[in-house]
Amino acid sequence: MRCEIAPETIAVGSTHDILVPHIAVGTVVYRKREFRVGNRGGIDSGIGTPGSCDTFQIVELYAEHCNTRIIIATFASNVDRVQQIINSACKYGRKVVVEGRSMVNIIQVAQELGYLDVPDNTLVEIDQLKNYPPEKTVLITTGSQGESMAALSRMAADVHKKVTIMPGDTVIFSSNPIPGNEKSVSKVINELSAKGANVIFSDAHVSGHACQEELKLIYSLVRPKYAIPIHGEYRHRKANAGVAKALGIPKENIFMLQSGDVLEVSARGAKVVDKVHTGEILVDGLGVGDVGNIVLRDRQHLAEDGIMIVVLTLERGSNQLLAGPDIVSRGFVYVRESEGLMEEARRVVTDAVEECLTHQRNADWSKIKLVIRDTMNDFIWKKTKRKPMILPIIMDV
Repeated sequence: MRCEIAPETIAVGSTHDILVPHIAVGTVVYRKREFRVGNRGGIDSGIGTPGSCDTFQIVELYAEHCNTRIIIATFASNVDRVQQIINSACKYGRKVVVEGRSMVNIIQVAQELGYLDVPDNTLVEIDQLKNYPPEKTVLITTGSQGESMAALSRMAADVHKKVTIMPGDTVIFSSNPIPGNEKSVSKVINELSAKGANVIFSDAHVSGHACQEELKLIYSLVRPKYAIPIHGEYRHRKANAGVAKALGIPKENIFMLQSGDVLEVSARGAKVVDKVHTGEILVDGLGVGDVGNIVLRDRQHLAEDGIMIVVLTLERGSNQLLAGPDIVSRGFVYVRESEGLMEEARRVVTDAVEECLTHQRNADWSKIKLVIRDTMNDFIWKKTKRKPMILPIIMDV
């Protein structure tokens, strides 16, 4: 639930990425009737930047790039921004193509609910894109954060089935990279630039997050009994809590919850009553949640350093070495180019196993495997400064 889609949903007491513009593109979001939950609800938001945010403003790039196709990447949930893009496209006589599953779905719902006004014959299907001159089209797409499977990323990687980036295309990132996504966004920008596109990613976006003055306005209108900052990183939540406290909400009614905390709110008050398990649920093939930390650790070890399998055969009962040890390497070194290393490793393991069996003829297999593993780890580290996974396999006859 985001304010950009349905401003009236503020009445439930959850603000999320709210921005309170002084001049709204559509409905003015801070009318009194939309804050009837005063003294009854909780509120949350993310940013504690001083001051207030400016109104959304379209960067008039249509006139500047009148002879090129324009591709604009933005958040699908930012319906106000999508409305501005459509309005400007109509002003300059461009057809609008929407690409990206979430973008298509949200625009469809926003139209049905009356939050998006699209003039007739403005939107065209992506299959019809080839029927219009490039300079008469605008693509609104997902992928502004460099998501690998988003539409813009697939265009940049030249794997999109219906859109190919052409030299001269103007690509606008109508968003700022979320902390942690900078590398992914830079990769997409570089790929687009390499294909000859003109990429604009500066001064094309006004933040959709509330600054302190917006938070103060919301708190003052809603007048919540409890404040629960849950959006953003801890520093953002702490700043949010500071705003709530400065506006008179008692410290004991401000809850800085951690993932998994269960907050119980009743007529008697609010308190954290329980904590549930949270975290990522990994899906691997048909298995859901069955891949744990140990399996992930092994996979990471294999990916980074490879594996060496040591196979040997012992005589049942006497533990006499009959064959091997033979060494099989995968993902560690190319065997044909490292025959000397593999042969030396084989001699070192043979000596270690024979010494173990000489002193402990009835040694159990777990002891022998431990000797093999320790010997191989020491030898490989001294020779290569690597630590491949060592897997001893013992057979008996």
